[in-house]
Amino acid sequence: MPRPILDETQMHPAIRSKVAGHQQAIVQEVMAAVRDNDVVVVGMGWNPFPKKARKALDVVNQPYKYLEYGNYFNTWRERNALKMWTGWPTFPMVFVKGVLVGGASELKALIDRGELKEPLLQAE
Repeated sequence: MPRPILDETQMHPAIRSKVAGHQQAIVQEVMAAVRDNDVVVVGMGWNPFPKKARKALDVVNQPYKYLEYGNYFNTWRERNALKMWTGWPTFPMVFVKGVLVGGASELKALIDRGELKEPLLQAE
């Protein structure tokens, strides 16, 4: 089932550019990292789950790009733009070969099932 997103035709023309440009610097930065790296972990300080995701990748010797944006007391607007872009409600956000695979527990499950390397090997 596709995720509902408000169509631009349902926005007043005067606000469309404001909506389209909202916090796009952070979104574009993550998009570039996802495009340029096999594995990307997007996290925030003081949150233990990005650290768990990175540790899981370190255990299997999987290189990754880590992007960290603020902590619980700042940068929430920017992080919110990432949540709106991906639809994923928490951090970390883990991408493998351009595909959002979820957070730390979803990544760990992927590793445990032996499915992490599969998409990485297909591109070689």
